[in-house]
Amino acid sequence: MENRLLTAKATLPSYDRSKLVPRIVHLGFGAFHRAHQSVYADILASEHGSDWGYCEVNLIGGEQQIADLKAQDNLYTVAEMSADAWTARVVGVATRALHANVDGMETVLAAMCEPQVAIVSLTITEKGYGHSPATGQLVRDTPFIAADLQNPHQPKSAAGVIVEALARRKAAGLAPFTVMSCDNMPENGHVTRNVICAFARAVNAELADWIEANVTFPSTMVDRIVPAVTADTLDKIEQITGVRDPAGVACEPFRQWVIEDNFVAGRPEWEKAGAELVADVVPFEEMKLRMLNGSHSFLAYLGYLAGYQHINECMEDDNYRRAAHTLMLAEQAPTLKVKGVDLAHYADLLIARYSNTALRHRTWQIAMDGSQKLPQRMLDSVRWHRVHNHEFKLLALGIAGWMRYVGGVDEQGQAIEVSDPLLAVIQQAVNSSAEGEARVKALLGIEAIFGTELPLDTTFVQQVLAAYQALLANGAKATVAQYIATF
Repeated sequence: MENRLLTAKATLPSYDRSKLVPRIVHLGFGAFHRAHQSVYADILASEHGSDWGYCEVNLIGGEQQIADLKAQDNLYTVAEMSADAWTARVVGVATRALHANVDGMETVLAAMCEPQVAIVSLTITEKGYGHSPATGQLVRDTPFIAADLQNPHQPKSAAGVIVEALARRKAAGLAPFTVMSCDNMPENGHVTRNVICAFARAVNAELADWIEANVTFPSTMVDRIVPAVTADTLDKIEQITGVRDPAGVACEPFRQWVIEDNFVAGRPEWEKAGAELVADVVPFEEMKLRMLNGSHSFLAYLGYLAGYQHINECMEDDNYRRAAHTLMLAEQAPTLKVKGVDLAHYADLLIARYSNTALRHRTWQIAMDGSQKLPQRMLDSVRWHRVHNHEFKLLALGIAGWMRYVGGVDEQGQAIEVSDPLLAVIQQAVNSSAEGEARVKALLGIEAIFGTELPLDTTFVQQVLAAYQALLANGAKATVAQYIATF
């Protein structure tokens, strides 16, 4: 299979793959990592002689992804999709692929304890950290965290695996590695540090002290739209490359990576591949989480309810297009601290990216895990507006859209397949409340999402309730039209 991929009609690895050193162990070999961080490493190897390679690891799920990668000598295709043309790149920076359930957790831990490992990076989604999105702290009774704390030397969670690997490195007199989150969370480095240090402290106070003193947790902001891979995606990649690649992934041409330059054991020269190395990532993270991810969630819930399956379909509805743009500039941009960025241009760029008809990014996919996403994408902005006594009508509508969505029935009376780590809690709130005001109050009572103060804020509650009742009475399309007409 290697020879077949190396004959693909694509940009091929131009470097000697045998010279790569697996200095980065990456947890979470999903579509986003393949289309983002790995591409930066591949550009560095191809164009700048970098020898930084990846050991790719899946801890839970994704067995087939790792099997497909191994079957292809760790090569896979990344296709960039635009309405006019698709281009492909065969990425060759993975030197090894492991799955905890297939290769054994001891093999994974041994790979993380190799002396040359300088970075352990993560794309495990927000729900993989075992933290509260409302506080950023470790939730020790999260089932996978609680299980690992009972049995810390045979861990299964990302936090448990990292702490055990660091413990083994410390015992062996090896240098620590940097832990770098590449997930979409505000201050993802701080969240990761909180989770790892709290987990370590629950296991061994001396180890926790050593980690706090010697390990860094840089924050990052990652951006590239990578829709879930479908059979159609793989067919299209085969059409353009001439090779069937089950590990292939497709994405938009745009990519961005902002990285806090805080590494204890060295790092690749990512800036040569277009990344921005900065002292403080937080303002960039907030910009992306609120303007891009916040408007994406707004479109996902209200678009799905209106029957739009893909984001580009939402963009063909002028009211949705204007609502997303207005949400970004009127309600999200004022809350930001980022300096030196033209936010109006950024908003225009986002709308153009959303309009890419080749992407077919499903509203259902973006709607997943809303309990983990709402706090940083919408609720933090609402809190800013309440402090400053500003209007936040579109944010309230987005939150109400989430509430209608998790009710589990769309406007045509069809069941919605709601996917969320707090699904049981959400369903309890839905099933124990009558439709209307009682439903809104019940959902606002989920402290893990809304915290304790917002549900007591009558202005906030009234705005969300008004939007929810408009959605019930008129449907999503008409309500979005009605709301945007007031701007």
